Amino acid sequence: MLKPTKEMQYIMATDVGSTTTKARFFAKKENGWRFVVAGEAPTTVEAPFEDVTMGVMNAIREVEEITGHRILKPDGTGLMIPYDGEKGVDLYCTTSSAGGGLQMMVGGLVRSMTAESANRAALGAGAIVMDTLSVDDGRQPYEKIKRIRSLRPDMMLLAGGTDGGDTEHVIELAELIKSAQPKPRLGIGYELPFVYAGNNKAVSYIEDLLKTSFALTCVENIRPTLEIENNEPARHAIHKLFMEHVMSHAPGYNKLMKWASIDIMPTPAAEGMAIQLLEKNYKKYSLGVGLGGATTNVYSVWEGRFVRSVSANLGMSYSITNVLKEAGIENVMRWLPFVLNPQDLRNRLMNKMIRPTTIPQTLEELIIEHSIAREALRLGLRHHKSIATRLKGAKQYHDDFGWMFDAVVKDTYIDMLQIGCIAGTGGLLSHAPDRVQSLIILTDAFQPEGVTYMFQDSVFMMPHLGVLSTVYEEAALQIFDKDCLVKMGTVVAPRGVGKLGSPCMDVKIEMPDGNILNEHLDFGDIRRIPLEEGKEAKLTITTQRDLAIGYNVEMKPVNTRSDVAMGGVVGIVLDARGRPLILETEPQARKAQLLNWFKKVNLYPGVDINKIFKEE
Repeated sequence: MLKPTKEMQYIMATDVGSTTTKARFFAKKENGWRFVVAGEAPTTVEAPFEDVTMGVMNAIREVEEITGHRILKPDGTGLMIPYDGEKGVDLYCTTSSAGGGLQMMVGGLVRSMTAESANRAALGAGAIVMDTLSVDDGRQPYEKIKRIRSLRPDMMLLAGGTDGGDTEHVIELAELIKSAQPKPRLGIGYELPFVYAGNNKAVSYIEDLLKTSFALTCVENIRPTLEIENNEPARHAIHKLFMEHVMSHAPGYNKLMKWASIDIMPTPAAEGMAIQLLEKNYKKYSLGVGLGGATTNVYSVWEGRFVRSVSANLGMSYSITNVLKEAGIENVMRWLPFVLNPQDLRNRLMNKMIRPTTIPQTLEELIIEHSIAREALRLGLRHHKSIATRLKGAKQYHDDFGWMFDAVVKDTYIDMLQIGCIAGTGGLLSHAPDRVQSLIILTDAFQPEGVTYMFQDSVFMMPHLGVLSTVYEEAALQIFDKDCLVKMGTVVAPRGVGKLGSPCMDVKIEMPDGNILNEHLDFGDIRRIPLEEGKEAKLTITTQRDLAIGYNVEMKPVNTRSDVAMGGVVGIVLDARGRPLILETEPQARKAQLLNWFKKVNLYPGVDINKIFKEE
């Protein structure tokens, strides 16, 4: 692996996304490593180009034009490495989610146990899980074979059984997969990568069965016992096979791999590493989201445990109509403060799907995109909660295989009242016309409770810094803190609902200059208090008796809390709209409600939104 040196001066990092290729240029300054400038260009993975390096070069050329610093080789064969005192860079790294990213099928004996663990391992490695097979998934063998044949995954992962246990069922599942003869999505005529991470007693049988049909790799068991989940060996194997087999067959990636100083990393895996940096910095349970053109990735770090989920059908360009389908048109339209024909909304979103690089040209179009973003994020978090669960089955284990039908499904361990940090990245959030829009979109979708610090990726470079941290953590941390994370501010919101207009909470705010603000909010209110980035304010919060603002040491809900608010470009947002959020059901009343909320937080600054939409 490449080792960073003190002599390094310049670093180039790119992300080859499904829609756009993003280049980020970093330089070593007197005060450490800093972000210099960004360049972007359409991704060129599809016809007529079918060569991702063209989009990469176009994005880097924009950096060259802005800075005057030459980076690309004149003959178009890559970057000039290392920096020679006049031109070039010392390190080039890249991530990618183009062409659908890494697509996998996973399997395990029991859907709620080993199959779920295999699913988490694949997601943590940056994959999109196309389907999950298990003995108890309710499908007949012929149905499973038909399903395997109909999909063309990049890779397969099989887990099952605790170490030293019965091997019969995991071998039967492997035989079923072999008989289906799955074909890879990319590269005809090469062996499909296959990772086995199950019962160690079955390794020799699995090797004899599968090694002639697949590019087989056997690693440590994901669930060596029912009380332990060991995902790291499988994740490392997935990433290694992704580089060796999948990336080498994607259009232009063989050239890109030669250009890069270190291995290419899937964009979601790199984003996840950045969210873990956030949790380390603030020592609070954290949620992160990457709102992309084709997928919505949600990340959580909870008690040292990192979990990622991917909603492959929820995105803001290629998958935007799927958001409409899954959320329902009523849920999207409830965020619009104006009347719009449902068919008109569908047509606008279909236009966005077939022209994914277009951006809103009017305020109305911008509000529509923000509405669909709320629903994509809401659905993405709901999916994440279904994956972020404690290990199941340990207490239900018996020698008889029938134990699997008695497994108790536990609720998610994600508790919004304990989440201390939320961070958002992705084109729509990073490029919102005003930061307050990103904060409110995240707040409306995730509905944070208690006291929550809100962050945003400044110009979409969390993936770039995630992959950089694998080889040069010091530089990545410096850029992450100084240039990547935008501190938007703090959201204060109690858990619970009440009658609109009835008392909700009182907040005493001790400002940095010694001034004391006493704010009273009724249900339905939302208020924005300016507090500059880099400043802090002391909060004393009192809510109505049946509302919760936090937990005591015994983890019982309390209605009083003292805490510290982090300043930011938005400031402090006192949110008394209810958890879950209370929206009027009558259209005109809801329109008035939305316009009032937008005005209270100055959601679209410089525009009299009430005047524009009031007279409809």
